[in-house]
Amino acid sequence: MSRLVRIGDILLVLLAILACWQLVYLAAGDVAMAAPAPTLAYAFELLASPRFWPHIGETMQAFALALVFSVLLGLGFGLWMGSHRLSSEVGEPILVALYSLPKITLYPVILMIFGLGMSAKVAFGAIHGFIPIAIFAMNALLNIRPVLLKAGKTMNLSPQQIVTTIMLPATLPEITSGIRIGFSLTLLGVVIGEMFASKRGLGYVIVHAIEFADTQTMLAVTVILFTFAALSNALLLRLDNTLHRRP
Repeated sequence: MSRLVRIGDILLVLLAILACWQLVYLAAGDVAMAAPAPTLAYAFELLASPRFWPHIGETMQAFALALVFSVLLGLGFGLWMGSHRLSSEVGEPILVALYSLPKITLYPVILMIFGLGMSAKVAFGAIHGFIPIAIFAMNALLNIRPVLLKAGKTMNLSPQQIVTTIMLPATLPEITSGIRIGFSLTLLGVVIGEMFASKRGLGYVIVHAIEFADTQTMLAVTVILFTFAALSNALLLRLDNTLHRRP
């Protein structure tokens, strides 16, 4: 019964989004907005077109590489700072300041370092994603209850056993939450990177559509990206909730 209620809630949210989209279209007109039904139909046409899939492949390849770097850098920095109280007190304000900084201001520097192409998109995506992962990992380590570590020492557990039986289970839920947020921000960074300095990828398709005032293509690609991000986040959120409910 609860699953049916959840499905019903999801359908209501989707209907509300489509209704708002239709209202904006009626208010703005064809020049500024495309109607929902033709846009969704065109999105399926794009997915059926062999010429469109190289753009998807380019974006997914850059996103996968950027996500790997986001997770590795985020966990590395976060766990290192979380293991040293002084490092966390000094490093957290710096990370928060970087997180609030508009990343687009760093894009010229990234282009000068990495040049045009795949490496710049990966770097820009990783910059967006690794900071929340680092903050969540750091706080997860700092918030481990001292009584758990004392209990491990009382039971004469080895350092490896303390890590695997106490620290890893205690930090995994928060780390998963950070990866879930970093996932979305990494995708955002990759798409923005493609919009500014790329000749392939979904971000490039969106910018190309904007240049020619092709609102239908722009919105169709946006719908495809939204669907991928929403489905991926739903899976990560389910894993996140499962870990947080675990005793």
